[in-house]
Amino acid sequence: MAQVPAGAHTLQLLTYLARQATPVAAASMARDLALPRSTTYHLLQTMMDAGYVTHYPDQQVYGLGLAAYELASGYMRREPLQRLARRPLADLADRSGHSAHLSVLHGREVVYVIEERAPGRARLITDVGVRLPAHTTASGRAMLAQLPPAQVRALYPSAKELSGSTTSGPRTPIELRRLLSDVRHEGFASEEGEVTAGQSSLARAVVDASGYPVVAVAVTYPVEDRSEALLDGLTHHLDRTVHTLAQRLGGRAVTRPAGGARRCETSPAPSGAGRGRRASPDPPRGRHAPPPVSRGTAERAQAGPRAMRTRVAQDRPLRASRPGMSTVMVRI
Repeated sequence: MAQVPAGAHTLQLLTYLARQATPVAAASMARDLALPRSTTYHLLQTMMDAGYVTHYPDQQVYGLGLAAYELASGYMRREPLQRLARRPLADLADRSGHSAHLSVLHGREVVYVIEERAPGRARLITDVGVRLPAHTTASGRAMLAQLPPAQVRALYPSAKELSGSTTSGPRTPIELRRLLSDVRHEGFASEEGEVTAGQSSLARAVVDASGYPVVAVAVTYPVEDRSEALLDGLTHHLDRTVHTLAQRLGGRAVTRPAGGARRCETSPAPSGAGRGRRASPDPPRGRHAPPPVSRGTAERAQAGPRAMRTRVAQDRPLRASRPGMSTVMVRI
């Protein structure tokens, strides 16, 4: 059977790019695949025009484009993913008592592939086949946070691409990058009333061997039902599900970096903390003595963290520490 050299070389380049963890230079592709440089550049330009390759001019490197991802996700959205994920999603809905859904990332959108509605729960907008702006959903944020920074900048070069944000969502690329940084730090993403009024969602991503997001799993619950006990249970069930899916899909569940403390919505916000800002580190020990501790604070500290959280919960209403993001951290 006769081969078409241009077709064979195109497939070589696409396969090579798919196996790289980060975008690569054209010279490296030409060298590793033993292709003439002129041929490599011509084929890359043709694939760029068709959307299968993206050029990152700042670094002068190339990576897979949105059309290539659509080709791959088109396969994953069909029967293989349905067969592998349907049962774990149904178990998540049964265990948690709340609706669960699975989605894939398609450019700047998420496409919902599976929805398992829990008995007695309201119908959600996230039905199978629905597309929503990725930056407004918990599932989309969980997957966007796992993309290389250069790819996020290419997807959202200006505020125009974020025009679908709600008042509490990211409105500029800088705000989006800060939000995604928080997601990476916490290991999960959330949204509150940005997709469906009165409903909140928690989501975690499953990535492939190279760290690229494959799917995201989310569970949605009424805002009015939120409590520390509910969130603890939901994060536990969500963890179990994403680890099961990671094993079935040959990937891994996104985990929170070691050493991070779990926060709860009933815990006091750090003093001076604002949108996208971290709390100041503890002062160095040594010559400076620590500040005096009041008697009430000492008594609550001796009573343990549970008592301190309870005291705060009595003094202040439940609220998120920053717009659009729950402050509960997920990780077993």
